Amino acid sequence: MEWREVVEHPSLKDLPFKIETNEWGKIMMAPASDAHGIYQSRIDYTLRRLAVEGEVSTECPVETSKGTKVADVAWRSAAFRKKHGVKKSALPESPEVVVEIESPSNSAAELEEKRFLYFEKGAREFWLCDKDGNMRFFTPQEELERSELFGEFPAHIDIEDSE
Repeated sequence: MEWREVVEHPSLKDLPFKIETNEWGKIMMAPASDAHGIYQSRIDYTLRRLAVEGEVSTECPVETSKGTKVADVAWRSAAFRKKHGVKKSALPESPEVVVEIESPSNSAAELEEKRFLYFEKGAREFWLCDKDGNMRFFTPQEELERSELFGEFPAHIDIEDSE
């Protein structure tokens, strides 16, 4: 199934979980927890505050060699946005920064594969938020202590803070 068909299919609208496709176009479901959504929101908010230019989005679909993968959070530069515009379906290339948030439905091997696939499609950095809010930052060559593009991004996202 093409990603455009997935997005436009009436029975797949308003689902309470994220879907992706594999390399054969088969739909895969990825239920998310409340904590996952809060991490996604906090990462989005923090990245928006740090991004001087460009655009931050959530649930960003990217066409890969193994189907459409949906990054939890993504940042694209103004140049990327100018080149690709706003798509009604999946992006043909990866935004510069893609973020995945670990969830019970993801194995370490799946997250490693997503990292490879995003880099294959042009990502400059891949960020991984683990189930405890610890952030890891990667370039295609290595793991970093901090993001090279957003050096002030925290190494930990706290969702247990008091009100």
